[in-house]
Amino acid sequence: MLTHRQLRIHALPIRDFQTGYTVIGLYGETIEVPCNNGNNKPDGLIFTKWKYVKDDGSPGDLLVKQAQKDEATVSATDGYKSRVSIAANSSLLIARGSLADQRVFTCMVVSLTNLEEHSVEVKLGECVVENANPPADLIWMKNDQPLVDDGKMIFITSTITKDPVTGLSSTSSRLQYTARKEDVESQFTCTAKHEMGPDQVSEPETFPIHYPTEKVSLQVISQSPIREGDDVTLKCQADGNPPPTSFNFNIKGKKVTVTDKDVYTLTGVTRADSGIYKCSLLDNDVMESTQFVTVSFLDVSLTPTGKVLKKLGENLMVSLEKNTSSEAKVTWTKDNRKLDKLPDFSKLTYSDAGLYVCDVSIEGIKRSLSFELTVEGIPKITSLTKHRSNDGKHKVLTCEAEGSPKPDVQWSVNGTNDEMSYVNGKATYKLTVVPSKNLTVSCFVTNKLGEDTKEISVFSQKNEDGAEQAKVIVGVVVGLLVAAALVGLTYWLYIKKTRQGSWKTGEKETGTSEESKKLEENNHKADV
Repeated sequence: MLTHRQLRIHALPIRDFQTGYTVIGLYGETIEVPCNNGNNKPDGLIFTKWKYVKDDGSPGDLLVKQAQKDEATVSATDGYKSRVSIAANSSLLIARGSLADQRVFTCMVVSLTNLEEHSVEVKLGECVVENANPPADLIWMKNDQPLVDDGKMIFITSTITKDPVTGLSSTSSRLQYTARKEDVESQFTCTAKHEMGPDQVSEPETFPIHYPTEKVSLQVISQSPIREGDDVTLKCQADGNPPPTSFNFNIKGKKVTVTDKDVYTLTGVTRADSGIYKCSLLDNDVMESTQFVTVSFLDVSLTPTGKVLKKLGENLMVSLEKNTSSEAKVTWTKDNRKLDKLPDFSKLTYSDAGLYVCDVSIEGIKRSLSFELTVEGIPKITSLTKHRSNDGKHKVLTCEAEGSPKPDVQWSVNGTNDEMSYVNGKATYKLTVVPSKNLTVSCFVTNKLGEDTKEISVFSQKNEDGAEQAKVIVGVVVGLLVAAALVGLTYWLYIKKTRQGSWKTGEKETGTSEESKKLEENNHKADV
């Protein structure tokens, strides 16, 4: 009969007696035993010493580290002689950890004003069920999975004792477990099974597993891309547990040590700061990580810039120089319109004038430069024409000229200026007039560089109508003359054809006798 059942679990593989801090080492690998949890460098530190309790209970020295020296002196003479060393944070490092290392280790810190000792003991996990009848069964669990004694990595020892007075039994079980890295988050429990009641499970226990660093990684923290003037933070991380808190940074060949932090900041970087950066452990420069830092920059020079004044037909040389950290993209626009390429300026025209903007960019950086081109030239009239207005009552004169600056126009007669346009150095002027007589009209254009003029004849409406009628009469006469000529040509061809037929029959040129008689009769009648 079950009268009482109580579960007690002791699972403290490594315990610091003063702080209660627990750790677990990895079997076969380096065990790191902390000295006062890292708080072990008081002011005026003289030396740090590690010792341990031997199997017979006597003390044994392991090593001594003087504050002024980089290397520790190993004083151990047994199996620890070749396996112990000291970390930068004064932790004891035991290489090739084994189950025999389950013992008490003591860290002695000696300063000018004090002496402190911090002991760490290796113990086994223990699970106890008291006062049960019949005895309870105990099962060790890791992450809710049962552990089985394999005689190598897992050892489980169970004992049963019976109270001679009550007759009740107590069952205890000890777990000796070799931890691995993946056990950092593992939860260990002990389950008691008894035929008289439900299973009882102890509170889960987790243990901080200490293991040395195997890999160091350097991280570059900054906006991307890094530009001149930015601040860049280098962050060094290690996978050991507990992780190192101090590192060596190699800043382009210069060694910089940071204590109690894992970052180093470069402020206001320039292109000269581009290069290789490294970080490593304080006590192991070989275990390092490397990053290449590139500081992006973009230098651009454009010739010419600003306002550029050239003459028509002249040459303009445009030069763009770039100095960049990576391949740059170049685009041109003229008056906000994108260009496939920059025009050929070997012989400037008025249409070449405008605002040219050059955009040069790499990732994260953009530069814009520009020049405004003005092409000047003496005005020249290219066309002077006339036509009737839509109602047929007016004359519209059109004067077209090229020149820059924009030419001004003057007409030799009064009229109505209908419209004016000026595009790409080409000006168009229109004048509407109603001439009462025939006129010679002049178009006169001028700018600061010169002038040009051109004339055109303009008839009055009456004279123009008479001229039109004369043109019609002349046309009729010409048409009649052409028609008469065509008739004469046709008759001549007929006569020619008839004569050719007489020659073929052997007749004389004067015709047949019958034709001669008819001609004589006609002549006689005419004489009468």
